[in-house]
Amino acid sequence: MTSQASMLEANQRHFIELANAGADALAAMIADAIDRKQERANWPKGRGDADAPLAGRVLALVFEKSSTRTRVSFDIAMRQLGGTVLVLDAGSSQLGRGESIADTARVLSRMVDAIMLRTDDHAKIEETARHASVPVINGLTDRSHPCQIVADLLTMIEHGKALPGLEVAWFGDGNNVLHSLIEAAGLMKFNIRAATPSGFEPAHDYVEQARASGAAITLLQDAEAAARGADVLITDTWISMGQTDAADKRGAMAPYRVDERLMDLAKKDAIFLHCLPAHVGDEVAEAVFEGPQSVVFDEAENRIHAQKSILLWAFGLLR
Repeated sequence: MTSQASMLEANQRHFIELANAGADALAAMIADAIDRKQERANWPKGRGDADAPLAGRVLALVFEKSSTRTRVSFDIAMRQLGGTVLVLDAGSSQLGRGESIADTARVLSRMVDAIMLRTDDHAKIEETARHASVPVINGLTDRSHPCQIVADLLTMIEHGKALPGLEVAWFGDGNNVLHSLIEAAGLMKFNIRAATPSGFEPAHDYVEQARASGAAITLLQDAEAAARGADVLITDTWISMGQTDAADKRGAMAPYRVDERLMDLAKKDAIFLHCLPAHVGDEVAEAVFEGPQSVVFDEAENRIHAQKSILLWAFGLLR
C-alpha cells in the first residue's frame, strides 16, 4: 500500500522560479487558491482547512532578509493546511556563523519536510535546492520573487482580469518582482509594458524567454506610454533592503511615480498593485494607494492563499 508520506517524498518539487511549475501547474495553483479561499470565508484565520492535507508536516522558514508578509503568510498557510513551521534566521542559527549552504540543506532535509529560503543571492537558493532532499521554495532572492507573483495573478483574476492578452504596466525598478512577472507573462500569455529609467531595465534573459513564449514585453522609458490603455498598473519600492545608492536612485525613479495622471491613462476599470511595503509619496501617490482602484491589501492577503497552493504543488499534491 502506498502511503501519503511516500507519495509526498516521490513527488517533491522545488519552486525556485515559476518555470519550475509551468503554465498548467500555475493555473492549477490559482484555481486551488480560489477554491480554498472561498471555502473558508469568514473562518478564524488559525482554523485549519477541512482536509488538513499537510498534517504532520513541518516547513522550515529560513530568513537571511527580514520579512513581514512572507513570514506571516507562510506560517498561516501551513497552519491552515494542518502543518507547522520552524523559523530560522542568520542571527540565531549557524547560518550567520559560516556553516556551508550544502550542509545546512542536508541537515534541514533530515529534520523538516520542506524549506522556504528568503535570501539576498539567488545562487544560495539554487545551491540549497541542489543539496536538499525536500522541497525548496524561493521566498525572495535578488533575482526573483515567484511567490509574490502567484498572489498577484490570483488578485488580478479575482478582480475580473482574464490573464491571456492582459495588458500589464510596470513602473520603476527592473527588479526581482518584475523578473518573475515577466516570467509569468510568458507562461500565461499576457503582455507587459515596463517603464524604467535607463540603466534599470530588467534582466535580458527573462525578457527574451517570455518573448520566445509569445508574450509582448515592451521596455520603455516613457511612463505615460506604459500606462496608456493598461488593465493593471504595478510598481514596487524604489530602494530595496541593503541598497546604498538611495539618493541617486530616487532621483532617477521620480518620473515613474504612479499617480492620478497615470491611472487616468489606463482603462477605466484598471487596478493598481504593489507588493508592499510601500513608500507612499515615492513610487506611488497617496491618492492612488488609498484610491478605489487600489487592491494592494487584497493582494497582501492573497499571499496566504498563494503560499498554500505553492506548498501543495511542492509536495506533489496539486497537479
